[in-house]
Amino acid sequence: MIVTLYTRAGCHLCEIALGVIERVAAGRAEVELVDIDSDPRLLERYTVRVPVVAVDGREIAEYEIDAAQLDAALAGASDSPSGPTSTPQRSTTAPDGHR
Repeated sequence: MIVTLYTRAGCHLCEIALGVIERVAAGRAEVELVDIDSDPRLLERYTVRVPVVAVDGREIAEYEIDAAQLDAALAGASDSPSGPTSTPQRSTTAPDGHR
């Protein structure tokens, strides 16, 4: 199982998301960091949506992720051979930090 964090330099929300991912995924999944600025296609796709968190390729969150949300996605991925069936949860926080 792989938890992917789409991130970029200077992204404070990305740092927070990484902390949650490291705590919840420890011993359960591999963590992969992807810098969107390193690939023009990723930069176009994610631009200001970072952080985006995916479990086994399925996006489960953007802007923010909480431990319960990631735990449920990891549990769902381990229970289902095709991965979690939930849709991505959008935070109410805009990219500029306002709600």
